Amino acid sequence: MTIEVEARTPVSVLSTLAFATLTASLGLSVASVLLPTLTKDFSATVSDVQWVVLAYLISVTVTIVSAGRLGDLFGHRRVLLAGLVIFIAASVWSAMAPGLGALIAGRALQGMGGAILMALPMSIARDLVPADRLGTAMGLLGTTSASGTALGPSLGGLMLAGGDWRWAFWLLAGFAIVTLFLSMTAISVDRQRVRPSLKALDAPGTLVLVIALAAYALATSGTGVGLSFSPVFLMALAALATALFVTVEKRAASPLVPMALLLNWNTGGGFLMNLSVGAIMMTTLVVGPFFLAFSLGLNDALIGLVLAVGPFVAALSGVPAGRLTDRLGVRRVMILGLMQITAGALCLAFLPRVLGVSGYVIALISLTPAFQLFLAANNTAVLVHAPREQRGRLSGLLGLSRNLGLMTGASAMSSLFVVFLGRGEVAQAPGADVARAFSMTFTGAAVLALMTLGLAIYSTGRGQR
Repeated sequence: MTIEVEARTPVSVLSTLAFATLTASLGLSVASVLLPTLTKDFSATVSDVQWVVLAYLISVTVTIVSAGRLGDLFGHRRVLLAGLVIFIAASVWSAMAPGLGALIAGRALQGMGGAILMALPMSIARDLVPADRLGTAMGLLGTTSASGTALGPSLGGLMLAGGDWRWAFWLLAGFAIVTLFLSMTAISVDRQRVRPSLKALDAPGTLVLVIALAAYALATSGTGVGLSFSPVFLMALAALATALFVTVEKRAASPLVPMALLLNWNTGGGFLMNLSVGAIMMTTLVVGPFFLAFSLGLNDALIGLVLAVGPFVAALSGVPAGRLTDRLGVRRVMILGLMQITAGALCLAFLPRVLGVSGYVIALISLTPAFQLFLAANNTAVLVHAPREQRGRLSGLLGLSRNLGLMTGASAMSSLFVVFLGRGEVAQAPGADVARAFSMTFTGAAVLALMTLGLAIYSTGRGQR
């Protein structure tokens, strides 16, 4: 696949950034297939081993904004290399972990490195890629992120078949080592030599934001996995910490997240839309399997095959979505993507009930490229005019808003499905009731997409994009 960029942006640089994104995505998805084996090897419960996945996800969420800010302060290349070293060390630790607690600790550290690998490639791309080719670069990064999500379970399964679960983490270390070598050779040394003061790091704001994000992540993703705190308490703590964070940032000399960024239609609107679309994306993963299993009666293997259609199509459509963004402009592609997301969600709500599995696959093929259209356009819109000293921070906020959307969708959309179902025990529900709840949930997702489309039309109409 040829990437059209100007000569000052070597393909080797874009390939390196894509490899970094792929490594971070594999870090999350490869572990999911290991959980059954981990329950046997460590004689642990499902609730315990789920923290092998949650530790990485939560660590990424709470550190991704700080990772981007560190890139702005110390240099994007320098921080990217540090993130790769952290990721490699954590992967080796995880591969050699003597117990489940040590493995979870290694995964949390790995998530810190993964946050850097997610945040910095977008800002480095903005530094190096011409503005009229930025959409293509964002599409490429979207493609590799989707590819990592799709490949992770397969590679983890191969490692289990050929050895044991530890080989999966040795594999992650290998990917990171290759990425480190590519980064050192392909990405030029940072030109600025800054010596940021302690105030520039905004330690108070960072601490409060970490508390807010950790509480929210645990409330939405950690329920049912042995938490000693109730989700209501954690949500209240997240709200209180968020209010405190706003107060701290307004008074900070060098805030981690300037309030002006959130109040600006171009950036704040982009983050809000990113969160909304992330929630819709997650609906296919948390609600779809229940419909496929308990309404259509598919076995585990077929469910996995059907769900793999989404990441596969996403991997194919990322770069074309980016090129379309460069050609038509961010406003048109963003609106087109959200219109298609609305239509795709409605197709997913009703086509499978008429056509069965084929209807589900057709709807996924319609819906998934729309996500890539939106993400390429929205990421480009937020970053294209960003000053150099804010690009890492904005990239981190884009990653954060997407993660918050995924976690919100996992909690809210599954709860909405249960409300429509009218009972908590989906396995005992009649297939017709499961199908009805599935349709109602995706109709709700379509309404959310329509509201997001209205926000996009309003905000872009103000001339901010």
